[in-house]
Amino acid sequence: MSDDTAVLVIVDGANVVGSVPDGWWRDRHGAAVRLRDALVPYATDGLPGLPGPVELVLVVEGAARGVASVAGVRVDSAPGSGDDLIAELAKAAAPERECVVVTADRGLRQRVEAYGARCVGPRTVRPVPPA
Repeated sequence: MSDDTAVLVIVDGANVVGSVPDGWWRDRHGAAVRLRDALVPYATDGLPGLPGPVELVLVVEGAARGVASVAGVRVDSAPGSGDDLIAELAKAAAPERECVVVTADRGLRQRVEAYGARCVGPRTVRPVPPA
């Protein structure tokens, strides 16, 4: 379900999962499920500097495809490149609503910023655990 008045937050699943070397490569699907579950509170609470509620979309690709949506987090499986789907979603949102993309991918940042999206880094939703 979409709320066209809430800020759209699109999470680059592969980039955010890959931002912490916690063994995610051994189980990409499981890592995407854990990220999805960790994102749930952000749907209501918002992100730092962005009060909630927000519409949260997690984009997954490759071995992480097929992760189910849950209340608060819609999961979109990219049929090809996750970056392409994220760019499509950002373009579709512009200029009618605010869009924030969570990624560290410089190329993707440039693509979505051209549509008016704002970008924040992976640590916004996935803080690095203490060593």
